[in-house]
Amino acid sequence: MIARKVMLLGEIGVGKSSIVQRLVFDRFDMQYKPTIGVDVYRYEVPATATRPGMVLIVWDTDGNFGELIFRHVYMREAAAAVIVADVSRPQTLETLAALEQGFREAFPGRATSLVVNKLDLLAQGDEIILPEALARPGIHLHRTSAKTGSNIGTVFADTADAIDRRRL
Repeated sequence: MIARKVMLLGEIGVGKSSIVQRLVFDRFDMQYKPTIGVDVYRYEVPATATRPGMVLIVWDTDGNFGELIFRHVYMREAAAAVIVADVSRPQTLETLAALEQGFREAFPGRATSLVVNKLDLLAQGDEIILPEALARPGIHLHRTSAKTGSNIGTVFADTADAIDRRRL
């Protein structure tokens, strides 16, 4: 089974650690524990009819790096980035857009998955207002809740599919 490195990027408090904890251990902890530096997790994405199984080595970054992360040693050999925003903090959507652009410029051809997390905090009928950079055609945002587990597995399965299509 091939292994690929995936960076988990986004501002502090958007739910990156909660997403990976839900993915790997199927648990959610209400106690906020900030990541210091980076934590590394392993997740096996099952094979599909169109893609072999894949091991994702998920690097959960602390969020303090901002756009400087692209020059950090952590980024070496990254096949993809999962970039996360918090639906309850609109400014994190702007950061998501900037990180997505920065990753694409620093690592052309690498896969990105864009995530709007904490949907469980959104009131019924509320809409997500996207910044212009994310409202362009071809942008797909995964809507997730680490608390409920909604769409977490899909994000990483789609990321594995994108990595496989690019043959990185």
